Amino acid sequence: MVKVTPIEMRKSDHIRINLEENVRSYLSTGLEHYHFIHRALPEIDLKEIDPSLSIFNKQLTAPILISSMTGGTDEAARINQNLAFAAQEARIALGVGSQRIALENPSLEKSFQVRSVAPDILLIANLGAVQLNYNYGVDECLRAVEMIQADALILHFNCLQEALQEKGDSNYSGLITKIASVSKYLPVPIIAKEVGWGFSKQDIMLLMQAGIRTIDVAGAGGTSWSQVEMYRAKNEERRKLAEAFLSWGIPTVDVIKNVIEVAPSMTIIASGGLRSGVDIAKCIALGASLGGLANPFLKAAAVSVDEVIKLINLIKDEISICLFATGSRTLEQLRQDKLIYR
Repeated sequence: MVKVTPIEMRKSDHIRINLEENVRSYLSTGLEHYHFIHRALPEIDLKEIDPSLSIFNKQLTAPILISSMTGGTDEAARINQNLAFAAQEARIALGVGSQRIALENPSLEKSFQVRSVAPDILLIANLGAVQLNYNYGVDECLRAVEMIQADALILHFNCLQEALQEKGDSNYSGLITKIASVSKYLPVPIIAKEVGWGFSKQDIMLLMQAGIRTIDVAGAGGTSWSQVEMYRAKNEERRKLAEAFLSWGIPTVDVIKNVIEVAPSMTIIASGGLRSGVDIAKCIALGASLGGLANPFLKAAAVSVDEVIKLINLIKDEISICLFATGSRTLEQLRQDKLIYR
């Protein structure tokens, strides 16, 4: 019998819980307060709409990121292959889940390696930032990038989740100095990403001073990882502890505003509760470059590649129609006073 490690069991739990349970935050993204100014006479042809962009020296057909989710198990390998094949077909971006499990057990690297089916996409590696306080450094970050031939590296921040896990990695002391060191020496861009609770202005300032130039805001309003940990809890005390944080975090819209106010030159990836192309278009209009979705893609990828492609095409059509109905030919034009708040 093959022995399953605790981290592999946790990865399997995360997939199962996200597919089967309601793990949505009790907070909203804030996007519901924003509405596009409809143009009854847009004075353009729908066929003229161009939602493409260039980011990290990669050309994308639309500002869509399949956000980091999983890896490290057989089921995760199948999901990642489905996501990558669809991303290649559509020419959009893809992030993989945390690769720590594969750095510690190289036999699991294949569950993350999708470059063979997605040679042209923007592919993003992923490690937990806190691991820099647990004997990780530039070498491990390089190994994560090289493992999947990535174009960039996500350092994800999940202090609340780690605090709620039994024996979680919760030493965040002095972490920013180590992030600055990795940022200085890593040859690919680093993306600072929360996992669903967002970044404060103080966080953004520290990250900017450490050399980070891209933030995936991952605000509150989508998957609540405290709720995921609530379902994983092995006793009533741990369950109640996790349940207390179901309304925790900074809504996605507020984090986008925080970045624009504190670090206007930073590239923004919007995620955290986005569920459609309309949501992505709103975030682009607010100042983001990409919009990331995770849970909808996880559910589609659990079914088939075709389901992922269908979802991508729907999201792309929604974005294009938002441009058309606001009189915007390009994403840049969408940022020109096309939203109202009410």
